[in-house]
Amino acid sequence: MKSSRPKLAGWAAVAFAGVLALSSCGVSQDAPAGGASGAAASGPCAGTNDDAAAAPKELTLALVPSGDAKKLVDTVKPLEAALTDRLGIPVHGVITADYQAAVEAIGSNQAQIGMLPSLQMSQACDKYGAKPVLQTLRKDKSSYAAQMFTNNPSKYCTDAPAPGPNGMLYCNGTGSGDGPAGLDSIAKVKGAQVSMLSPASPAGYIFPIAALKAKGVAVEDISPIKVTANDASVLAVYKGDAEVGFSYWDAREVVKKDNPDVGSKVVVFALTDEVPNDGMSVSGKLSADWQKKISDAMLDYAKTPEGVTALTAIYQITGMKTADVASLKKTQDAAHSIGLG
Repeated sequence: MKSSRPKLAGWAAVAFAGVLALSSCGVSQDAPAGGASGAAASGPCAGTNDDAAAAPKELTLALVPSGDAKKLVDTVKPLEAALTDRLGIPVHGVITADYQAAVEAIGSNQAQIGMLPSLQMSQACDKYGAKPVLQTLRKDKSSYAAQMFTNNPSKYCTDAPAPGPNGMLYCNGTGSGDGPAGLDSIAKVKGAQVSMLSPASPAGYIFPIAALKAKGVAVEDISPIKVTANDASVLAVYKGDAEVGFSYWDAREVVKKDNPDVGSKVVVFALTDEVPNDGMSVSGKLSADWQKKISDAMLDYAKTPEGVTALTAIYQITGMKTADVASLKKTQDAAHSIGLG
């Protein structure tokens, strides 16, 4: 039987059909730590989880660019090869157009594995029974702060910008990367041009907009400049197209190689509440045995020096751990607080 997986010429950019559909149910307050409900599941996020399901002959891994998509095409090849080797079947990679496209790819079984932000991990669980299996670690943390940065520090900094451990400039207590910090200064964003990602992005939209709303600044009070990736948000501020930008902490490092003065021209002045890290979800149409095989293969790879190197190049990942599915609800709560979902 021929596979229904779309034929791809190597690593291609594929736009799966998808719409922004923020789930309102998600991981309920009463749900056990395993995740959210699936229609045919005996437990949270189990999907069909049919142990009698046929073993897959190949797998597709969906990823979303957090920066330059062309670079991701090259940097993700070692991961594709490592999973193929560990699982004993071909693992093919596709780069989707956006976060929601990756969710829909899993829902339509065009992908069986997805590297997704926290909100989309919950959505894939709610809508399609996909199981969140792993969360990423960055510098031993399973959460991160979204950051606000500017090319006009005299307006937003209450103290002199100072270098952090990476040599880049921070003010208002943001140098540690631990949020929240500097939020008393964000009311000044009102009326500014702001680079931001789509409403599906936890760090590039949801958490910063929620923080602004808490300080009395509505979306209508700012002039948005829409960008498609975190590095593009940094570059918009670096080039002067926007006065303020949103991204994950610290996305300036991604563009530093080509723009060595970015850390002095773009200053971080505020950090939001901590955002649950992104991670890996697997299709609920896979058997529990194959869900575990895939999870174990990724965990094993993430513990190797070559795995750390490859995953750092892809998404600045330095390790992985079993997903804390209940913690993913923090992103849904933030989304709901600004009227999404």
